[in-house]
Amino acid sequence: MLSVIIPTEGAEQPTVATLAALVPGAAAGLIREVLLIDRAGTDVIERVADVAGCRFLAFEGSHAAALAAGARQARSPWLMFLHAGAVLDSGWIDESAQFIQRVSGSDRPRAGIFRYARSPYAETRDHYDRLGGYLPDARRSEAKLLRQLGRSSRTLLRSRIIVA
Repeated sequence: MLSVIIPTEGAEQPTVATLAALVPGAAAGLIREVLLIDRAGTDVIERVADVAGCRFLAFEGSHAAALAAGARQARSPWLMFLHAGAVLDSGWIDESAQFIQRVSGSDRPRAGIFRYARSPYAETRDHYDRLGGYLPDARRSEAKLLRQLGRSSRTLLRSRIIVA
């Protein structure tokens, strides 16, 4: 059903994260193919494509031209463009399948767009930095950091940690 087009810019880790998030969509039969388009000129992404069973397209030119080249190479009439590092919510498969079904039954062409969300990991480092982090020369640096946090901004998790 879908051809997924991912411009990679030679970035292996974000590309692998996106591919891992697409596996359930492929298993559900929603994804027909994934095209990795690389403008970086290294063989890293070509190896990732080979291992992951994706199509690889080396491209020289602008980002937009690379996306257009990927669209021309796509085998499916439905295109999904993702940035390397994009990880979709778990409900994307059903929502996308319903969208395709609804639009296929209509005579009006449509495009579906996912809402962007902030990474749950992005703010934690900023928060740490705003608090001043661990002071390298301070005594009882951990206690000072915990005091900076305050009781109201700490959450005790159920999982335990055993210190040997």
